[in-house]
Amino acid sequence: MNTIDDKTAGLWAAVTALRHELHRNPELSGQESETKKRLMAFIRTQSHLKIVDQGDWFYALYVPAEQNGEAPVAFRADMDALPVPETIALPYGSVQPNVAHKCGHDGHAAALAALAALLESDPQVRRPVYLIFQSAEETGKGGKPCADFLSETAVSEVYACHNLSGYPEGAVMVRDRLTQCASTGLLVAFHGERAHAGTPEDGHNPAITIAELALFANQLQADQTGRLCTVVYMQEGHLDFGISPGDGAIGLTLRTTSDNDLAAMERALRLRAGQLAGSFGLRTDFTVYDPFPATVNDPQCAAAVRQAAAALGLTVADMPEPWRPSEDFGWYTQVRPGAMFYVGNGIHWPMPHQPGFDFNDRILRTIASVFLKLAETR
Repeated sequence: MNTIDDKTAGLWAAVTALRHELHRNPELSGQESETKKRLMAFIRTQSHLKIVDQGDWFYALYVPAEQNGEAPVAFRADMDALPVPETIALPYGSVQPNVAHKCGHDGHAAALAALAALLESDPQVRRPVYLIFQSAEETGKGGKPCADFLSETAVSEVYACHNLSGYPEGAVMVRDRLTQCASTGLLVAFHGERAHAGTPEDGHNPAITIAELALFANQLQADQTGRLCTVVYMQEGHLDFGISPGDGAIGLTLRTTSDNDLAAMERALRLRAGQLAGSFGLRTDFTVYDPFPATVNDPQCAAAVRQAAAALGLTVADMPEPWRPSEDFGWYTQVRPGAMFYVGNGIHWPMPHQPGFDFNDRILRTIASVFLKLAETR
């Protein structure tokens, strides 16, 4: 595999150590202050790149001494962890109760930090390079501020990578156009009136309304290919058998292949919830959580990823279907042409968000190699 030369072995030991340090000290979305400090310190130690602190996130900028007039390119990594416990024995296991890097953002951030250390020694990089270290990907809140910043720069293309299990270790996957779905969380609360369980007709119990809306959601996804509506939460009453409850709620995750269809599905659910509430004498309110736009790759940027992988001697594996989980890199591809690509952890590697998951250190070099090749003049 023609990736970065083995004479950088000392760097890769440092990058792996950085990844383990990030894994040991995970931070949830919007709380990545120490993660940010560790990454910034590593970049300062390993490079002369300019570092700009943007509060919740930061970027590093490389400006080569000799430029060829090409517009800047940007690369993005996420750095937040998940609210789940560490369940596997690791020498660098999480020290934070019920918080762990079970999606691999520690690896994404370490790989991008490695790129910072490699840019200055590559004479083929003759355009400015932005390295964006983004917070709060898991909640969908971190991407838009970074994309807004990107829209104010001269950056002409932007790239990101995610590890992906179920594919050969070190293989590169990239799709043209849709690559990850749009999604949002919708909480529908119903408010009625409590009554004695012996005389429920004296109140307004939302139980049937919640059940009817769950059935409607199931039918809504069955009516059109590419829609998914998952019930993630239902609450109504307590284990008090003398009371007919008056309040309840249902939470749903809506997922589609386009932003327009996501909006249409949400409108249909809101309309049906209002109709059901009116029939049962209830009031409703709605709360939206974790909105993610669809991530849509630019075909030319996707082709550039394939060319970079081929030039490095990497396997380019077919990815026939979009990856259903959402990714807030979609905010970036709304303002600049770009591509999200994936590097395989291994066929039988646990999937991200599973308890047994840990990022595969052996693909750190692969991700950074593809980034570097994309930064070079083509």
